[in-house]
Amino acid sequence: MELIIIGGIIGFVTLWVIAVQRGLVRREELCTNALSQIGVQLSSRWDLVTALTRMVKQYAEHEYQTLTNVIGMRRDLDTGVSVRDIEEQDILLGRLVGDIRVVSEQYPTLKADHVYIETMSTMREFEENVRLSRMVYNDSVTRFNRFVRQIPNNFVAGMFGIRIYEYLRDDMKKQDFPQV
Repeated sequence: MELIIIGGIIGFVTLWVIAVQRGLVRREELCTNALSQIGVQLSSRWDLVTALTRMVKQYAEHEYQTLTNVIGMRRDLDTGVSVRDIEEQDILLGRLVGDIRVVSEQYPTLKADHVYIETMSTMREFEENVRLSRMVYNDSVTRFNRFVRQIPNNFVAGMFGIRIYEYLRDDMKKQDFPQV
């Protein structure tokens, strides 16, 4: 009788550990997928910025060289991407888009160009997609981290070496926009 009780307890604990581990894997994959989606959006933005840079070449060779040098800092954001990689590329892209906007102010014909206008509109859409993807990622990380940190799940997470994820931080400079 005692063996049956001990066997039942061991079976229950084993099933519980398996269930928690599966929950951890499912939530971890959601975080990884959300971060990958941000990488896809950033890659699309890079492609648009590269096209805009080629347009700038028609108007100003010096600005073109400067922008091309920055584009050379582009990194592939594949499945092994980290939060820091995403943030660095996002900052670099933001700086590059800002530089392109400054150039367009100096060259009104560029700013009025139909292709430029459409590309900048598409750029805004990608920026919004990145913003939404960042929110999805941070929400996924919140759910994952909460699951990992809760007792008794934290024991199973520790057994498998699973640690909490890092959040994507918001650029504090964006919060300093003037009030309208």
